[in-house]
Amino acid sequence: MTRPGIDVRAHLPVAAIFVATLCYGSTFVIVQDALERVTPMGFILLRFGIGALALVPVALLVGWPAAPLPGPARRNRSGRAFVAAAGAMSVVLFAGYGLQNAGLQHTSSSNSAFITGLFVVFTPLVETVWYRRVPSAQVLVSVALVAVGLLLLTGSELSMGSGDTLTLACAACFAVWTVQTAVHAPRFNPIALTAAQLGLLAILSIPWVLVQGIGHVDGGVWIAALVTGVGCSALAFSLQTWAQRRVDPSRTAVLLTLEPVTAGIVGWFVGERLGVRGYLGAVVILAGIVLVELGTRGGRERRDAALDLALDATGAS
Repeated sequence: MTRPGIDVRAHLPVAAIFVATLCYGSTFVIVQDALERVTPMGFILLRFGIGALALVPVALLVGWPAAPLPGPARRNRSGRAFVAAAGAMSVVLFAGYGLQNAGLQHTSSSNSAFITGLFVVFTPLVETVWYRRVPSAQVLVSVALVAVGLLLLTGSELSMGSGDTLTLACAACFAVWTVQTAVHAPRFNPIALTAAQLGLLAILSIPWVLVQGIGHVDGGVWIAALVTGVGCSALAFSLQTWAQRRVDPSRTAVLLTLEPVTAGIVGWFVGERLGVRGYLGAVVILAGIVLVELGTRGGRERRDAALDLALDATGAS
């Protein structure tokens, strides 16, 4: 039975983001193994192609692309607006993945992990520009804590070579995409919006695969593509998109930093150890997540008002 005074439904969006983050972080080992045999763009094609094939039939069943919300959302049901939103989000996300892969060729994996995680710092900046409001002081403190935790967890060195610069641009893209998701999630069905992005990401990767090749696709690669395509893309992206109807972008970014913590836990089970510094970083990240959650209790009404402002800014009227 539900305890009196606790609205379980109000916590479902945060729970959805946590589940999505667990999906993202738990597959690092199998993806790393697959990338030893296929090209990065080849894996993107397999992953998002499988994700699209899994999700498009569901999207058609639930009413592509209408959003089942009352009010301003009903004025955003046109196919043109849907394609524009999905297209813009896909281009930004594809650029993020491309920049990350390019950066990995010129920097260490630890630097890449840390700098990519800095999207949590960029997100409040993008959110401030879009919503014309500064996130709360508690959110900003949580962002700072998480950034420090990421530095400790990844063991990164504070350097800025060409690969680090590319990866920093990747982090900025992921921050923009996080805010885009918050803006467009209330306007369209989240499953349909996710399905369209997955399909477009697969299509965008085809020219690169034709030039670079796909590599050697064996059983292990297919398993990794299936797990990430269905679990980390079709399921996790849909959960995050749905949740961002009610969770601020900056708060979402902080919650998503549970991903490297999850990856570290999974790595522990396969024999990898983070060391004292790494485990300290994980604790600091968790502290940042707890802080941002404690600071957002009772803020649902503010989020609803922000959603209305976002719809006005996108020309919903």
